[in-house]
Amino acid sequence: MRKFLSSLLAIVILATSGVVMSGGASFGQTRAQEPVYRSNGKLPNPKYQRRKVRLDTSERPGTIIIDTNRKYLYFYEGDGRATRYGVGVGRDGFGWSGVVSVGRKAEWPDWRPPPQMIARERAKGHNIPAYVPGGVNNPLGARALYMYKGGRDTIYRIHGTNQPWTIGQNMSSGCIRMMNKDVEHLYSRAPVGTKVIVIGPNSRNASSYYRERGLDVLGTIFSFGG
Repeated sequence: MRKFLSSLLAIVILATSGVVMSGGASFGQTRAQEPVYRSNGKLPNPKYQRRKVRLDTSERPGTIIIDTNRKYLYFYEGDGRATRYGVGVGRDGFGWSGVVSVGRKAEWPDWRPPPQMIARERAKGHNIPAYVPGGVNNPLGARALYMYKGGRDTIYRIHGTNQPWTIGQNMSSGCIRMMNKDVEHLYSRAPVGTKVIVIGPNSRNASSYYRERGLDVLGTIFSFGG
């Protein structure tokens, strides 16, 4: 039994390592395309790397739950299992909560900051462009999922970032940012129409939506980063 447990632990460690560095060619391509990964040298706290976890929730499989206080986004897969991603969230004064849905999606999206943001930043002495084409220098990163409410764009997005060190921090104007390798992974799994639950600052009412029960050992072993 002791030998079996030791072997199982070794497999878990290897599988977890695969989850941390998952993405394969996609992640390697991202690093090659975006010098910011190498030039800055900063990466998020390891606790924000992608993980398979056990999750108690009454939501349907395919639901996204975002806990902005804990800086985690969960994609619920059903049967008590979920993929957990680290995220960056709105800074003080820009936090929000609500139930929305993915209204549309885009690969390497362009960025058109709202007029309010342009005016706000100009007042601070920062001039930001009204339009930035999609690409490695775009603040929305590799993918964007646009959040809608009642058929209307909320102006909030789940998107990638070319500043991976900001994951786990309160940095945005309300959007949810992910590492490019993670937003690509989520993008492939969450279709238009996906329900998104955003739990606001202080995790108020979080327990009414979900409870995490730790690492999904079997899911980690058999997924190998998937």
